[in-house]
Amino acid sequence: MNNLTTNKLSTPQLFKGIALFTPGGDLIYCIDPSKQGRWHLHLCSALQEILDLPEPPHFLVPCYTATIDHWLDPRTQQVRTFAEAYPAVIRHQALLNAIFGTGELVWQAAPWQEELCDRMVLTTYRSSFEQLWEDHDLIVRLDLSEPVPKYHQPVIIQKKEVITQGYVLRLFVAGHSSTTERILQNLHELLERSLGHPYTLKVIDVLTHPEQAELNQVSATPTLVKVWPHPIRRIVGELDHVEKILQMLAANEEF
Repeated sequence: MNNLTTNKLSTPQLFKGIALFTPGGDLIYCIDPSKQGRWHLHLCSALQEILDLPEPPHFLVPCYTATIDHWLDPRTQQVRTFAEAYPAVIRHQALLNAIFGTGELVWQAAPWQEELCDRMVLTTYRSSFEQLWEDHDLIVRLDLSEPVPKYHQPVIIQKKEVITQGYVLRLFVAGHSSTTERILQNLHELLERSLGHPYTLKVIDVLTHPEQAELNQVSATPTLVKVWPHPIRRIVGELDHVEKILQMLAANEEF
């Protein structure tokens, strides 16, 4: 894990947000400044459309969700944050902090609700919703202020291959640390600010998935790989070098 497909939407100072993961590692989320949106229905319906599911996957809620409330304390006039994630997704804190712009916030673990999140029951859906157990390198942000969900349709699934419009990037790191979170946050901000197209960014921990490092010919971390559009390009280290990253994204020749 993980990945990032996003539209160029800013994060307000005060908001509520929800992130809905799939068992395969995809993510769809929204940020709602009005705090009035019916998030779960929107997110489940969007997943149905994007992944061509037989029906909205409401069974993912709350088991694969994380929620955050960035609010103003009327007594102290200080902005406060309450953030919690269910045990199945709390390991994705670095990604959650990146998409919600919350730095190195430590998320609370929401209590596992066995009657709602029975693992045996959830697996019974797999035969009907097999797309949810696959990783499509997809994270989508929805804008609830729009009458139609504001996202591009970047994924076409054919024989487990993904064809994407825009950029597909992979960031290889060694373990999850404050350095990893800083790199992810800075890279996310750069891509949001500089790209005019949707993109996916998948973060791969080489300590957990050494086979992915070998497959992508990665021998050192951090390494940023541009998978699409071709040609494939990469940067090893120096991920604070903005111009070098922008040159890689704009490159039209092989190394």
